Amino acid sequence: MPDVTDKQVLEALRRVAEPASGRDLVALRMVRDLAVCGGAVRFRLELPTADAPQRDAVRAAAEAAVKALPGVRQVTVVTSAGVTPSPLSRQPDALPGVKNVVAVASGKGGVGKSTVSVNIAVALARGGAKVGVMDLDAYGPSVPGLLGLPRQADGSYDVRVVDGKMVPPDRHGVRVVSLGFFAREDEPVIVRGPILDRTVHQFLSDVAWGPLDYLVCDLPPGTGDVPLSLAQRVPLTGVVVVSTPQDVALKIAAKSIRMFEKLRVDILGIVENMSWFACPHCGGRTEIFAHGGARKAAGRYGVPFLGEIPLDPAVRVAGDAGEPVVAAQPDSPQAKAFRDVAAAVAAQVVAANRRREEAPPIAPVSFVQTGPLEV
Repeated sequence: MPDVTDKQVLEALRRVAEPASGRDLVALRMVRDLAVCGGAVRFRLELPTADAPQRDAVRAAAEAAVKALPGVRQVTVVTSAGVTPSPLSRQPDALPGVKNVVAVASGKGGVGKSTVSVNIAVALARGGAKVGVMDLDAYGPSVPGLLGLPRQADGSYDVRVVDGKMVPPDRHGVRVVSLGFFAREDEPVIVRGPILDRTVHQFLSDVAWGPLDYLVCDLPPGTGDVPLSLAQRVPLTGVVVVSTPQDVALKIAAKSIRMFEKLRVDILGIVENMSWFACPHCGGRTEIFAHGGARKAAGRYGVPFLGEIPLDPAVRVAGDAGEPVVAAQPDSPQAKAFRDVAAAVAAQVVAANRRREEAPPIAPVSFVQTGPLEV
């Protein structure tokens, strides 16, 4: 019987899909260090995060696919974690040292977007990635509180500047910059659009982020100045849209999807937050805001569904204490839900980057509303 070849092994692995993105392992370039010697095959699977929930299942499926080849006597599969840089990170206007910029958006306020942003960021960091969070929610900058950044006696944050650049403080393994750094806790931020645009520019150019695998940008709700400024000032790897299950939230979330599509930004997927409530006394499940609407919307608009986050007091308590539930209770069901969503985001980043590599370059979009307001 002839020995198996590298080509045969790769063809077998093309039939194994990465669960979150649905694309095969070879297309996503997750198969590394392939070595074939006689009937012995060895390779490494580079997954997008060490915390991937289906890591063992993917490894087992890859091993089984190769073992089924005639002539294969032994298969050794090891796994590792690595973050692929976006092809957009090579553009002149990209942030130096930042591999992927991921925006987190919502159509309306009150859907838990900042809580989702923070817990995704902490989950990615706990999975071995270098992560930063840029809090651009001018009117409700809650990220410093959710991460437990300490205030000084006068209510301000201790922000260091070195060589003319702000140095982000680090909390829970995540580097943070927020518009909340520049206002007292009870002080409103009263600004117009042009000032917000300049602020976004400063956060991108005047912050010493250092090397990052992911920069998670927590946007204000809606489709106004800040999301538009961010999308036009820095190449975004993609956007995550957060919604609750009820129709009114989903209809408004659809506007965010359409906005980023017009700006030619990849939609990494939709997260359904506050998906259900599990009673701590009887264990019964109550779907307060309905359930499954975000999954249906993802199918309707042809974008990935990233997962469901339950409505649970533990998430609120942890956030109020400045200890995100992913860090405070890492083995809890609530933390697992966030970790699963973070892993799905990481997988969609890999898929989006691969699509960018395969697609011809596209011209940037200049979006200025000159006609009647679109509704």
